[in-house]
Amino acid sequence: MLDRKNMLTNRDSVLHGLSNRGEKFAREAESILSLLQSAADMQRKLEEKQATLNAASKSKSHEKEVIAQLKVLSNEVAEMKSHVKAAEETIHGRLQSLPNIPLPDVPVGKEARENVTLREVGEKRSIARPQDYLTLAEKLDIIDMPRGAKVSGSRFGYLKGAGALLEFALVQYAMRELTKAGFIAVVPPVIINEQYMEAMGYLSQGGEEEVYRLEKDKQYLVGTSEQSVGPYYADEIIPESEAPKKYAAFSTCFRREAGSYGKDTKGILRVHQFDKVEMFVVAAPEQSEALHQELLAMQEKLVAGLELPYRVVQLCTGDLGFPSAKTYDIECWLPGQNGGAGEYRETHSTSNTTDYQARALNIRVKGKDGKNGIAHLLNGTAFAIGRTIIAILENYQQADGSVRVPSVLQPFMHGLTDIRIA
Repeated sequence: MLDRKNMLTNRDSVLHGLSNRGEKFAREAESILSLLQSAADMQRKLEEKQATLNAASKSKSHEKEVIAQLKVLSNEVAEMKSHVKAAEETIHGRLQSLPNIPLPDVPVGKEARENVTLREVGEKRSIARPQDYLTLAEKLDIIDMPRGAKVSGSRFGYLKGAGALLEFALVQYAMRELTKAGFIAVVPPVIINEQYMEAMGYLSQGGEEEVYRLEKDKQYLVGTSEQSVGPYYADEIIPESEAPKKYAAFSTCFRREAGSYGKDTKGILRVHQFDKVEMFVVAAPEQSEALHQELLAMQEKLVAGLELPYRVVQLCTGDLGFPSAKTYDIECWLPGQNGGAGEYRETHSTSNTTDYQARALNIRVKGKDGKNGIAHLLNGTAFAIGRTIIAILENYQQADGSVRVPSVLQPFMHGLTDIRIA
């Protein structure tokens, strides 16, 4: 949620930033600014009327006229409070329709094709006739989509045998590297209350269609562990000396993929259930930019450790997620995609949501001066397991149809160095 005071005092810059995300957001913000100004006027008049009532209440007169005047003033104050409360509820609801304001160095653009590639890293392997991961996985009997569809419906599958071992190897590799870097390992709940899904900014602008809601309980299944780790410090104050708080969270995630009909319908690239290791940071505002770069560096370290070719992309304003003020994606090279011609596909994302989520969650940091400020929250993929397995299968495929296990994962594979047809 945006800062109301900042919207009023920095009106032009707020409207400019939101217009870079889409003109409809700037128009909505202008409307909300009018409501904020009206609410401020109502609040001022209420305070004046309350002061008049307080002064009149001090009268020791029991005359009927005085008592009648107090009753009138009291009714007027009650009515004004009701109007102020209604205005507040309206503003609160309308503010949820506004995304975060992009940071100044975010490239301006309307859609994904205007994202900016910052660098390409790693050498693409020479593979004579590359196969796509699903062809490989089915021959190796490590992914079973037909039985997943039979049991749970489309876009569900089973990882089995070496496929399942690859998942746990990736988790252990990620946790080893992240805990060495000062992250605290955590396994969070995968069901959260409605107020927190809302506060994290994932129920606006069609977001409701992407999540699984438990209607009877007014709860949601998380689409990423960020959504359940973020509220961990809701309504709490963190001493600046203890910031940043860095977590490495493993969880199963659930997404409807409502906007992806016809896209990646086969295999495990875009499914309703997947596992993920997510980095999450609670920081003081002055720390967040450096920490964002740290998260990106950690992502690159993990991908480079697997020896996967990749590129780093900075998202333009029009492609940012709703809560994000700045986002980088890592896209790994998948040689078996696009009919064997290969293409880059997103495997990682890291975002600085600045104070957008923390404001709604009421997470604060107490500075050295004793004053409380709104925290900044950051997130970043360590491994989206399914997509990383895809990248491994396609990049490590051998001419005989086997797949070599990346050397950094071999210590976690129970002696398995390559995956072969049984």
